[in-house]
Amino acid sequence: MTTTALPPAASAAPANPSRARVRLDDLDLPVGKKARLHTLLHDHGPGNGTLLLLPIDQGLEHGPADFFVNPPALDPDYQCQLALQGGYSGIAFQVGLATRYLRPYAGRVPLVLKVNGKTNVPPGDDPLSPLTASVEDAVRLGASAVGYTLYVGSPAQDRDLRQMQEVRAACERSGMPLICWAYPRGSAIEAKGGQNSLYAIDYAARVAAEMGADVIKLNMPQPHGDADRASPAPYDTLVEDRRAMLARVIRSAGRSLVIFAGGSRLADDALLARIGDAMAAGATGFIFGRNMWQRPMDEALAMTARVREVLRRADG
Repeated sequence: MTTTALPPAASAAPANPSRARVRLDDLDLPVGKKARLHTLLHDHGPGNGTLLLLPIDQGLEHGPADFFVNPPALDPDYQCQLALQGGYSGIAFQVGLATRYLRPYAGRVPLVLKVNGKTNVPPGDDPLSPLTASVEDAVRLGASAVGYTLYVGSPAQDRDLRQMQEVRAACERSGMPLICWAYPRGSAIEAKGGQNSLYAIDYAARVAAEMGADVIKLNMPQPHGDADRASPAPYDTLVEDRRAMLARVIRSAGRSLVIFAGGSRLADDALLARIGDAMAAGATGFIFGRNMWQRPMDEALAMTARVREVLRRADG
């Protein structure tokens, strides 16, 4: 009796640190979704298939405290003017602000309607963002997309996933693109390296893609450190530079567009370097909230112009 030696097990292919981003035409989308995404990707913002979004949902998520550093930003018209003058692809609002502040900007500033949210008053051990609006509200308000926050790994994820499924089904019926804020959260995530570990963000990217998100918003993974030793293998020993990590999570998102959060306030040149790495890794764009609107208007517009230039130069 003869035996045939089996080939050695294949190792996981390394993430390509530089790759072309997924384009709108790469996505198998119904006409309504494609038309609305075209508005965001090509008719507004940098206009070359990239996204630059301005979210103003922090009043619900964090309360008024975020506006103390720049008091004029307490008035949502401040962000509307920033989005218009700065040339953003769109603005993300909860339903109350969208209803009361966007009328003068209709057709000039595309709307991404957030359809769920929560306050930060209760502890975040088992987070869940309940529905605050509907896809029908988004259609009524002329939105170009809806935004849904999914807490990947939360003990409440059974309810979260079912809720997202209902939103996704409504988006399919209405031809409305679904942007998923994919956030790893909860005690189990913290025990396995933390919410900004490569393991957690890579997993969140895949879950959002599996759930049918058209666009996935992610935070940037932190550099490998001691906390990652608690992550499951192979993440516990996986050491990659920033561009390779970003390319890895973008690959995990498959045929979904990926945008990254602007993150905490950095020196402007360091922030622009991070944006350049993300775009080189295949990102579709960025979403900037406090990093922009906590600045005085002239500074926010100047920094927005620098970010737009990086996105314009992105090699797709």
